[in-house]
Amino acid sequence: MAKMIDIPTMSDARGSLSVIENLVDFEIKRVYYIYDTDAEQRGGHRHRKTDQLLVCVSGSCSVFCEDEMKNSEMFMLDKPTKALYVEAKDWHTMQDFSQDCVLLVLASEFYDVNDYIDEKY
Repeated sequence: MAKMIDIPTMSDARGSLSVIENLVDFEIKRVYYIYDTDAEQRGGHRHRKTDQLLVCVSGSCSVFCEDEMKNSEMFMLDKPTKALYVEAKDWHTMQDFSQDCVLLVLASEFYDVNDYIDEKY
């Protein structure tokens, strides 16, 4: 099941620096970000192989996740010091995007259309 992870952050008078390293057990093969979205919802799938780490580096959005046991949870991403680890098996949707939302996604696999499963459990 998806879980929230604290991103190590150092702050001083110059600002804050957050570091993503050794937070997940996968090699990062793809990085993308979602922004300027007027969509009510993004995502709406799960994966065969791809694990992901989602970070809302600006603004906010919510992420709904459900696993194969029908355990479900809604996560709020509204701080750049929090990340959501989404396992490949987790059905997920992103919604409630603020106007200034920038959602950064770090993925364990390169893009492959055959990795996507569009049916819920």
